[in-house]
Amino acid sequence: MRASLIQIAVNEDETVEARRARVAALVRAQAGADLVVLPELWTTGAFAFEEFGTAAEPLRGPTHEAMAAAAGDTGAWLHAGSVPERGPDGRLYNTSLLYSPSGDLAASYRKIHRFGFDKGEAVLMGAGHEPVTVRLPETTVGVATCYDLRFPELFRTLVDAGAETFVVPAGWPERRRSHWTLLAQARAVENQAFVLACGTAGTHAGVPQAGHSIVVDPWGEVLAQAGAGEEVLTVEFDPARVAETREQFPALKDRVLGLETPRR
Repeated sequence: MRASLIQIAVNEDETVEARRARVAALVRAQAGADLVVLPELWTTGAFAFEEFGTAAEPLRGPTHEAMAAAAGDTGAWLHAGSVPERGPDGRLYNTSLLYSPSGDLAASYRKIHRFGFDKGEAVLMGAGHEPVTVRLPETTVGVATCYDLRFPELFRTLVDAGAETFVVPAGWPERRRSHWTLLAQARAVENQAFVLACGTAGTHAGVPQAGHSIVVDPWGEVLAQAGAGEEVLTVEFDPARVAETREQFPALKDRVLGLETPRR
């Protein structure tokens, strides 16, 4: 598979409409990719809490329309990062959108673990409850968002649902960049899966972003990593390596805790 992670820089002087059009053009420029990935909350910036309410849109709002068209024009699977969604219940959610190569909305995922420690996203947005996997022709993708990366139990749940490749959009702060790399590698190693983690660049509401989007293989080896600024990180990887790794080193078969029926 060829994957392109588009590490978007969020410039506060750029309107959401202009950024949406620019990102759609960047997606279309990835012709030949099998999978394109965008970061978390790239329309507003992950730390622009005061803008979540005014920028919120329905699931099939303007970002959906732009990204569906871009995916269809590109002919690639598109994980369009996440947007501040205003649900039918009026609550806000941090919601990821995934499109098929025909431009159909294949899945959406409301972020389960909200960041903020009783501030910011943690109080402004509702929590999702459903883990999400999507079957691509080459691999089954498990979806997580940013802060989710710190909760290994979610990734175990996704593995149990068949995930072989984790796609993680994020708006990760620069001051904890070492954790970003460490956790991406840890989730890959412990689940013997690929991790494609796409972050933002720039500064959101005064918070410098880590950038350094990363692709990690099932042995924890870094296949590619971006720098700090806006860029497209393109990498080719073989999804068959997941099954090979799990057969060569069958650690997942020795799991005991978390299983319905512990092995004796």
